[in-house]
Amino acid sequence: MLAWLVHEQGIEPHIPVIDNAGRGHGTLRREDFVYDRREDAYRCPAGKWLRQYRRPFRTARSGVDEEGMMRYRASRTDCDACPLKPRCTPKEPGRKILRSIHEGARDLARSIARTDAFVTSLRQRKKVEMLFAHLKRILKLDRLRLRGPSGARDEFLLAASAQNLRKLAKLAPRQA
Repeated sequence: MLAWLVHEQGIEPHIPVIDNAGRGHGTLRREDFVYDRREDAYRCPAGKWLRQYRRPFRTARSGVDEEGMMRYRASRTDCDACPLKPRCTPKEPGRKILRSIHEGARDLARSIARTDAFVTSLRQRKKVEMLFAHLKRILKLDRLRLRGPSGARDEFLLAASAQNLRKLAKLAPRQA
């Protein structure tokens, strides 16, 4: 969905990226490895390359599995001689990193998430989403009862008007 927003629609994604690539126990995370687009490989903190393939093939291979992921692996000999191995990959013979085919869009969303504009849009989105939550919970707009797009529009406008009147009533000073 994120790649569709970025590449096909040209929309700047102000969406937090769900990233489950975190590792625990003090080991090196994926962010510690730098992706080089020109080389199509990751560089580890020790300076070694993690590549998809170590040799050329007669027929070109895409390297993408059924789930849209590419696997980048370090050489076992590089990992065995590395002083960072206990912190990098203590249980495996070599480090492996998975990269989605849509990682470019995810990187763009991560870079936008570090800007002040993202913080502002997140704050504004919370306000709008809270209004929708109030419509559903307080005004019981959990389903539309009128048929068709025009009926849905009319019902939603009535609910929004009721919500705005509730806000206006809270702002008005009380008469004794």
